[in-house]
Amino acid sequence: MDKLKLIIRREFIAKVRNKTFLVMTILSPLIVIVMGVLIGYLTKINQESIKIIAYVDASGLLEKEDFNDTSSIHYLDLSADDFEIAKSKVDVSDYFGLLYIPKKDSIVDIALNIQFYSKKSPNLILITSLERLIAGRLEEVKMKRLGINIERLKLSKVSVSLQLEDFSGEKSSKLINSMKIGIGLFSGYMIMMFIIIYGAMVMRSVIEEKTSRIIEVIISSVKPFQLMMGKIIGTALAGLLQFAIWGIILLVIGVVATSIFGGVDHVDLETINVPGEQVELMKEAAKNDAQFIFEEIKKLPIATMFFSFIIYFLGGYLLYSSIYAAIGAAVDNETDTQQFMLPVLVPLILGVYVGFASVMSDPHGPIATIFSMIPFTSPIVMLMRIPFGVPWWEIVISLVLLLAMFLIIVWFAAKIYRVGILMYGKKPTYRELFKWMKY
Repeated sequence: MDKLKLIIRREFIAKVRNKTFLVMTILSPLIVIVMGVLIGYLTKINQESIKIIAYVDASGLLEKEDFNDTSSIHYLDLSADDFEIAKSKVDVSDYFGLLYIPKKDSIVDIALNIQFYSKKSPNLILITSLERLIAGRLEEVKMKRLGINIERLKLSKVSVSLQLEDFSGEKSSKLINSMKIGIGLFSGYMIMMFIIIYGAMVMRSVIEEKTSRIIEVIISSVKPFQLMMGKIIGTALAGLLQFAIWGIILLVIGVVATSIFGGVDHVDLETINVPGEQVELMKEAAKNDAQFIFEEIKKLPIATMFFSFIIYFLGGYLLYSSIYAAIGAAVDNETDTQQFMLPVLVPLILGVYVGFASVMSDPHGPIATIFSMIPFTSPIVMLMRIPFGVPWWEIVISLVLLLAMFLIIVWFAAKIYRVGILMYGKKPTYRELFKWMKY
C-alpha cells in the first residue's frame, strides 16, 4: 500500500508540475469564454449584414406591405420592370438575389412555379422565411376567393400554454425542461471529452516510461498492477484538481462580470429615449424574469448533479483509463495505438449520440434507461438523465454495475499490462493480447 501511495504521489506531482498542465489549467476557462464571446460577436456581425432581395410580382397578388424589411433583409420592388430586365439588373448589381412570382391561372400553379435567383447559395433560414411570407399571402387570397371571412378566422384562433405540474403538486415549465436538456447534454459531452483526455494522458505516460526503459527499473521495486493503478489514480486526482480550479475561475469571472455589467438597473434608459413611465415597468419586468429563471434553477437537482458528475467521471475514467494503460503497455509508440483505439472510442461516441437521441425524446424511456445501466455508456447517458429526476435505485444499480465492470476490466488490463510492459519491437495483435490475458 505504501508503494501504491508513492506512485500515486509521484504521478500527481509530475502532472501538476508539468508546464502544459499549469498553462492549460489557467488558460482553458479563458479560452472557452473568449471563444463564446467571439462566436457571439461574429454571429451578431453576420446577422447585421443586410441582404438586398429584389422581387418581381407578375401575379399582382402580393402587396408592398407584405415585404416588410427586417434587420438582415431589405426588399426592393422591381415589379414595374420586365422580368428579363429585372434579372439583368440584379445580375450586374450587388443585390443578393431576385424573387420571381409568375402570373398563372390558379394559386396552386403560382405556388409551384415561384423562382429565386441568386449568385450565392441561399441559406435555409432565408428560403424558409421567403416561403412563409409568400404562402401566408397566397393563403389569404385563396380564402377570400373561397368566401372565407379572414377576420373571423383570425379571431377563432386560440393560443394554448400548458401549465406543467406533477401529481405531488410541484410545478414545472418549458424553460426548466429546456435547461435540463441543455445541462444534461453538456454534462454527458464533457464527461466523454475528459475521459478521452485524461485516459490518453495515462497511455502516453506508460509509453514514455516504456520507451525510455525507466519502466524496467520501476517494476524491479513494485508490482505491475500497483504501477498501473498508481498512474490511473494519480492522473485522476490531477484531473479533479483541474476541475476545481476551472470551477473557481469560472465562478470568479461570473461574479465579476455580473457586478460590472449587471442588469437593467445599470442601463441608462434615458439615453435610449424610453419614456419615464415605462422605466419602472421595464425594471420590474426584468426583475420578474430574473426571479423566474432563478426559481427555475432552484428546482434543478443541483447537488445530485454535482456529486453525480464527480462520481461518474471517476467511474468512467477508472474504467477506460485501465484500458488506455493496457494499450500503452502493449505498444512501443503512440502511432501503434491507433489499431486499438476504435473499440475504446466507439462506446463513448455511442453513449453521446444515444443520449442525445433518447434523452431528448424520452429521458425515462427504455433506450435511455438501458444505456444508463450499461457500464461503458452509463457515465454519459446517466448524467444526461439525472437533471430530469432519476430514481435513486437506478443510480445505485448503475454505479454498482460500473464498479463491477471496472474491477473486471482492470483485472484483464492488469494481465495485458504485466506482460506488455516489457515487450518491445513488435506490434501485438488482438490474438496475442488474448493470450496475455490467459497467462
